[in-house]
Amino acid sequence: MIKTAAITSILTFGLSLPASAALSGFYNSGEQISTILSSEAVGDAIRQAPIGAITNTGTRDDGAQEWEIRTQDCELKVYLVPKAPAGVGKTTYTVEVPKACE
Repeated sequence: MIKTAAITSILTFGLSLPASAALSGFYNSGEQISTILSSEAVGDAIRQAPIGAITNTGTRDDGAQEWEIRTQDCELKVYLVPKAPAGVGKTTYTVEVPKACE
C-alpha cells in the first residue's frame, strides 16, 4: 500500500513538472559564440578588425559568461547575460560590452 502511494505520488508530481532540456556544452558554447559574432556592439567595439581568437574566460557572480575577443591590436572583454526561455526552450544571451578597444 505504501509502495503504491509512493509510486503514484512520484508519477503525479514528477510528471507534472515542466520539461526542461539543456543544450550540451558544445551547442551552448556555439550559441554563445554565435551571439558574439552577430553583435553589432562587438563589431563596433573592435573597430571591425579581424578576430584572432575568442576565449571563454569565466563566469561573473551574476551568472554572465565572460569572453575575451582578441584582435591584432586589442583584447576586448564582453559579457553574455543569460535569458531563460519563458517556457520550454533554449537559453539565449544578450551582450554587454563594458569598454571598446582604443
